[in-house]
Amino acid sequence: MLFTQYYLDCLSQASYLIGDEATGRAVLVDPRRDIDEYLADARAHGLTIEGVINTHFHADFLAGHLEVAAATGAWIGYGRRAETEYPSRKLADGERVSLGDVTVEIMETPGHTPESVSILVYEHADDAVPYGVLTGDALFIGDVGRPDLLASLGVTADELGRMLYDSVQRKLMGLPDEVRVFPAHGAGSACGKNLSTQRQSTIGEQRRTNYACTPMSQEQFLALVTGGQPAAPGYFAFDAVLNRKARELFDHSRAPRPLDAAEFARARDEGAVVVDARDPQEFAAGHLRGAINIPADGRFAETAGSVVTPDRRVLVVAPQDREEEIVVRLARIGFDRVVGYLREPEAALVELAADLTRASRLTATELRAARDSAVPPVVLDVRNAGEREQGTVEGSRHTPLAELTRRLDEVPTDRPVVVHCAGGYRSSVAASLLRNAGRPDVSDLLGGYGAWRTLLDTAAA
Repeated sequence: MLFTQYYLDCLSQASYLIGDEATGRAVLVDPRRDIDEYLADARAHGLTIEGVINTHFHADFLAGHLEVAAATGAWIGYGRRAETEYPSRKLADGERVSLGDVTVEIMETPGHTPESVSILVYEHADDAVPYGVLTGDALFIGDVGRPDLLASLGVTADELGRMLYDSVQRKLMGLPDEVRVFPAHGAGSACGKNLSTQRQSTIGEQRRTNYACTPMSQEQFLALVTGGQPAAPGYFAFDAVLNRKARELFDHSRAPRPLDAAEFARARDEGAVVVDARDPQEFAAGHLRGAINIPADGRFAETAGSVVTPDRRVLVVAPQDREEEIVVRLARIGFDRVVGYLREPEAALVELAADLTRASRLTATELRAARDSAVPPVVLDVRNAGEREQGTVEGSRHTPLAELTRRLDEVPTDRPVVVHCAGGYRSSVAASLLRNAGRPDVSDLLGGYGAWRTLLDTAAA
């Protein structure tokens, strides 16, 4: 058996290639849109990808099932509750797909979504115990999939939570301890609240250590899994719907083109939003007025989907030679309306010098002094709710970054604003978003809440 896990750090997302090397037959599970790596690996091992299975309609990324099907002729499979605009194979609970001796078996595990399935993998068709189980977003390492993402699509968290209880407590915990667990996401994903950095585990280990896998009543389970979830990025509903649709394929050959300074400025004047993917310090030193800073070295795609709406045309300013990487990362969440990018950003920004501005960033000491002034600033905390349990800046307002775009009107306009997060990444994003919305006096806190806490601890010592 060939079993390969592919892990995408930016989205904390895992996909899997499973093949029988004796027959050369394979299936791909939960692929992303840029599929070249899967195809190259399949060729290298003499495998033909016959099917692509999505464990559910993903909300956090646009899956690559259509791209794989177009490139290989593979069938597309989902759980039996899934309805798609494109031809797909409905896989029933207990149904087996033979690749030769290697066999996969469908296990319905609804709860994160109604159509969710897990996939049991058998190295030999007659093995009594599976090699492993691909749990999709039903069971993570250290957590379970949140049941509250589909409220906008008419399914309640309570309904899904009760399904998830049965899927986790009865079905998945009914497997033998030695079965390996391979989830669809890891730490950092907004699909759960307590995901581990580990990329595989076992049923036995989860039974012992995962808070949601210990025996409990359905009501206790519901209270645990629905409380304290991070704010869902705005693009989640867009992707959950788009993954059902017959959409345009991702194509490297139609990548956005490099623009000179004049072309870039013209597109911006016509309404495109500028996404500046440089480091916050570089951005602060000089950027195009109105640009939104979403640093490439971080959770770029998820953050972009939190602060830019899918209908906006996008212009990219990126670190040198990373422009096409940024375009691909946007495409992974279905953001295909990229007009173009500055090929040589430093030189182009010099040409656009008349339209450059700087961004204010304060140290913790400067923030403390500002709070003692005659006109103290509004302190805006853009961390998730669970992070505030670790401490807050006294008197701060709270709006998670994922909710800021739709709650801009709640931020006071009569005083300066200082934005902070945990370490400084999200605060630079949020501050630039506020400036883009016309708030001129906005700063962000260098080092985030960590720097503020250190200042207070030092003063108290």
